[in-house]
Amino acid sequence: MKKKNKRLKTLLFFLVPLFTGTAIIFYNLKDNMIFFYSPTEILNRSEEIKSIVRLGGMVKKGSVRKESTFFNGANAEEVSFIITDFKNEIEVKFVGILPDLFKEEQGVVVQGNIDTMKVMRATEVLAKHDENYMPPEIEAIESIKEKINDI
Repeated sequence: MKKKNKRLKTLLFFLVPLFTGTAIIFYNLKDNMIFFYSPTEILNRSEEIKSIVRLGGMVKKGSVRKESTFFNGANAEEVSFIITDFKNEIEVKFVGILPDLFKEEQGVVVQGNIDTMKVMRATEVLAKHDENYMPPEIEAIESIKEKINDI
């Protein structure tokens, strides 16, 4: 056998399983990918989106409403609010405990499904904050207030 043929067979022996394994891994990972959209992108693509997505934007001022609902055999509090990107808005409904940083006019990312009425049914809410955030309990300590003022 010529050296050229031997090299080609050796190369194929290693590359074919490598590409096959890579294809299998990416095929299996496609169900675990969660894409991030803004309200405008969701409204433009709502017919295409069938899986779990993340929606990010600002919580619209005056939009947070809490009401009691029956969920999984128990009374629970359902929170509904509107996320905006200052062009379009999407209503979000969430049953569960909100993060401490969640409030109006604050950045938020929610994860869940979009229903046919273009309402996001969130399973997870993540509040965002800037790098200057200081928890109220720590901010109240006098020695820390002095250090913050010195900066």
